[in-house]
Amino acid sequence: MNTPLPPAEELALIDRELAQLDARRLYLLGRRDWLLRLPVPPVWAPGAPVRPKEAAAPSAQNVLLTLGAVLLAVAALAFTLLSWGSLGIAGRSAVLAAVTAAALAAPAVLLRRGLASTAESVAAVALLLTVLDAYALYAVGLPGTEGTAYAAGAAAVLAAVWAGYGLALRGLRIPLPAAVLAAQFPLPLAALAAQAGPSELGWALLATAALDAALALRARAAAVPAAVLGAGALLIGAAGSWSAASAGDALAPAGLLLAAAALGTAAAWREPRAWPAALAGGLAVVVALGGVARPGLDAAWAVLAHLLAALPLLAAVRFRALPAPVRRGLGRAGAVAAGLAALAAASVAASALAARVGVLGEVWAVTEPARDPMWPGAAVPVTLLVAAGAAGWLSRVSARPEPAAVAVVLAWAGLFATPELLGLPVAAVFAVQTAVTGAAGVLALRSPGRAAGIAAAGCALIGAVNVSLGALDGRAATFAVWGLLGAGCAAGAAYGPAGRPVRAGAAVCAVGYATGLLVAAAAVAGPAVVWWALPVLVVPAAVAALGPRLGAVRVPAEIAAGASGVLAVALSAGRAGTLALVLALAGVICSGAAVRADRRRLGWAAGALLAAASWVRLAEAEVTAPEAYTLPVTVPALVLGFLRRRGDVAASSWTAYGPGLAATLLPSLLAVPAGPQSGTASWLRPLLLGLAALAVTLVGAQRRLQAPLLLGGGVLAAVALHELAPYVVQLAGALPRWVAPAAAGLLLLAVGATYEKRLRDARRLRDAIGRLG
Repeated sequence: MNTPLPPAEELALIDRELAQLDARRLYLLGRRDWLLRLPVPPVWAPGAPVRPKEAAAPSAQNVLLTLGAVLLAVAALAFTLLSWGSLGIAGRSAVLAAVTAAALAAPAVLLRRGLASTAESVAAVALLLTVLDAYALYAVGLPGTEGTAYAAGAAAVLAAVWAGYGLALRGLRIPLPAAVLAAQFPLPLAALAAQAGPSELGWALLATAALDAALALRARAAAVPAAVLGAGALLIGAAGSWSAASAGDALAPAGLLLAAAALGTAAAWREPRAWPAALAGGLAVVVALGGVARPGLDAAWAVLAHLLAALPLLAAVRFRALPAPVRRGLGRAGAVAAGLAALAAASVAASALAARVGVLGEVWAVTEPARDPMWPGAAVPVTLLVAAGAAGWLSRVSARPEPAAVAVVLAWAGLFATPELLGLPVAAVFAVQTAVTGAAGVLALRSPGRAAGIAAAGCALIGAVNVSLGALDGRAATFAVWGLLGAGCAAGAAYGPAGRPVRAGAAVCAVGYATGLLVAAAAVAGPAVVWWALPVLVVPAAVAALGPRLGAVRVPAEIAAGASGVLAVALSAGRAGTLALVLALAGVICSGAAVRADRRRLGWAAGALLAAASWVRLAEAEVTAPEAYTLPVTVPALVLGFLRRRGDVAASSWTAYGPGLAATLLPSLLAVPAGPQSGTASWLRPLLLGLAALAVTLVGAQRRLQAPLLLGGGVLAAVALHELAPYVVQLAGALPRWVAPAAAGLLLLAVGATYEKRLRDARRLRDAIGRLG
């Protein structure tokens, strides 16, 4: 905080500041006067709008040159196609030769004068004229020549001429790319002209792609046609390999594919950015080798053959003698081929295992599993296991987590599907699949938070569901498999490493298997379905009894136990007496759990279940009076509210007494107009409800409690209105019709005249109600 200056010092400071301001003002005024006398031309203010140039000079120039070149090209085409016949042979040759020579020579002169853009436009027209010259020569001088063969030769000549023209005039950018484009056609057109087969056409495409790849080392534009033609050669080779009827027929496509692979590898060796060429080459090697072996094998074994051909490519990632782009491309090619093979095998295994869903149509029917005679036996499991081994090897040489997860999934799929695909006895199938599922669960518990652990958990869950469905085909299988899986889940939940999410899943599965075993036991015992609910209630009772001993898995186990309780209620819904018994037992279980301090909220569930049990009993006895349903709830609710108000002075009356009072008053109020309109019952219910509402209102006013006062008063007013309604209707019918609007008008006038006082009274009433408890 600054200390204030004495008045004399502060006054002197202010005078000095004013003197400095006056001096500064005089200087600025003089500077302004001098600037105004200078002969300065007007300038645009910073905020004044400036009309932008709609086109820069180079852009406008390029547009004009392009339009000019297009118009010349159109004129040349029109002359060649339409006016050709009006001239003689000498005239035609002279015109075309003169125009082409002039167009080819003009860019050199324009470049020397610095008109590069104009030279480019004229050069483009000149190149088009050379194409027209080639067409004219064919139409006049060589009319009997085969068109495709002539087009191949013309394309080769034009490519050479344009390349030489571009090298002679280095300042032009159009001729060399045009030469590269023209060079794509001679060999493929020559193959078509010779009526060559697909293999010869593929070699022509591959040779052209090799030429483009060589040119791409000096001109990047050639890389695009090299990739396109190389892909065409690969597709032709792959189609021939897959359609070959014998190993001998597959040799020619395999040679084409291997040559394409060599070209792709060489391109990636010379250019680091060309690693996709090595990837395509690696895939070509796999297709070539697998295609030779495929004709003598079944489809599943052919997939395995392709997988074995891809494994050396995976090993290329560790071969340091190869350049990094080549290693990357070959390694990814091996991974793609192995992944496709594993996917094909997994689809067969999945279709075999998905057939178990049909067991749900007839449980415990002890049917023989339908086996497809086309199933390949051991080929699918071997393919999956080999792919899993390759993924596991990649996980060791790579820092990424995905290969480990893929290895876990493939290994589980191969081991799980092996007994089913080999056609082993049912007992052996269940034994192996249960053991594999348990192993996946152990791996999930031991590898938390990693990709492999997550994959193992998913495999364990899918395996448990699948083998559990299959076990429903027989009673002994159901109890054996479900018992083993349930015991394994319980052991994992109890003894697994602390803090692992998999433990929670194991606890939920253990509760689910316990519930399923009890349902199966009840089904074997033979009582009606509604009585199956009683053994099912053992599960939530056991979970509630164990309580804190469950430790970290307590919450998921209790949630699963709650689902078991819901299942018990659903099973007993077919008979009212059994349903009431189950609801009452469930309420008792919740009451026992609510004894613990950290589970007090279950007391509300217990009250709701017990009330529901009593309601079911009343409904079974055909009791229709709503008070018989609501009073058993209201009394304990009011008692609990009273106890809560004694222990917590901050609790409002709405929290303590609102639910209990509303549970009886509101249903009874709704029953008043729906009740009988004559006899003793017509006036007894409104009388008793009105007296009860009056008593609640008086208690609320005496104790200064908001909830009883408003609920009781509202119900009392509603009952009174209901009782007076017939008389009001009779009175309204006896009075003239103008009385009602007149009374309403007088009321509005009275309220308007004393509006401010009425508002003040309303605020006082609101504040008084707000001060109540």
